[in-house]
Amino acid sequence: MSCNTILKAKGYRLTPQRRVILDILHGGDAHLTADIIYEQVRDKVAGVNRSTVYRTLELMESLGLVVKAELHGTHVYHHSEEGHHHHLKCRQCGRVVELPEESMSLLRETLLEKQGFAADLNHHVITGLCRECRE
Repeated sequence: MSCNTILKAKGYRLTPQRRVILDILHGGDAHLTADIIYEQVRDKVAGVNRSTVYRTLELMESLGLVVKAELHGTHVYHHSEEGHHHHLKCRQCGRVVELPEESMSLLRETLLEKQGFAADLNHHVITGLCRECRE
């Protein structure tokens, strides 16, 4: 389903600000902070303010259009169409390694089978120590 279809189904319009934010998330780096997104939106849409960008990101996250995660001590966003992925973050050196979605499939299956719990494992950061820091 397209972003416009999802927004309309929930009673929202695809405003110019929303379109620009989605375009930025589609075309940008894998993970953008709200401040970076705001700076880019401000360059394209006159008069937009920071709170509009933050509210729009919250709305898009609630509708499943955007995925938010904490990485490097701040929240970052990416378009949900990029797929679900996860990160391993070393708490000592700060190195971040991306994990594919299938890395969490066993956990998802175990939670469902043993606990009857359907977990939303969309975008997680798992902290620990990398191989180099453990040695």
